[in-house]
Amino acid sequence: MTTTVEFWFDPSCPWAWMTSRWVDNVAEQRDLDITWRVMSLAILNEDKDVSDEYRAFFPRALRLTRFVVGAAETYGQEYVKPLYDALGSRIHPGQRSDWAGIIAESVAEVGLPAEAAELADTDRFDAQLRASHREGIDRVGEDVGTPVIAVNGVAFFGPVISPAPVGDQAVALWDGVVAAAAYDGFFELKRSRTVGPIFA
Repeated sequence: MTTTVEFWFDPSCPWAWMTSRWVDNVAEQRDLDITWRVMSLAILNEDKDVSDEYRAFFPRALRLTRFVVGAAETYGQEYVKPLYDALGSRIHPGQRSDWAGIIAESVAEVGLPAEAAELADTDRFDAQLRASHREGIDRVGEDVGTPVIAVNGVAFFGPVISPAPVGDQAVALWDGVVAAAAYDGFFELKRSRTVGPIFA
């Protein structure tokens, strides 16, 4: 039986990247119908009291979300996941922060015209970005981050994992998440992180 999955991510978030790698591994072993969607840490935190250092990062992160949404609106939704893979592999395991170079290389990797990189610097598709973000957040509440995942229509924040499990471990965790999503009264399960993102 096919499991319907919606996955909201901000390309700049290492935790969303880890979770996406896990979902990719599960998709190799299970029948998943995944829709990749964009949310924005900049939008999520625009009215919140956060550190100056964190707030200074938001304009850079917003460029990535604008770029992916703009590309989807201009060239088609089928570019969302390839662009996420191209951006994320450079930003997270690649440990790069030269946004202009990362975006230009990602455009070339997925076969878009070079001018697609300019979408990172326009607010022309901000309404669509905010709508995508809002749809994910409305389904889980404001007190979350990225990623947001919906499994067969039931949405939640996370799971936050490090490193991303593979093989049997990936499927075992997936089965647990699906079981939790199937119970209407399940809301929260959490412990403090003891490690950072492990990209190996």
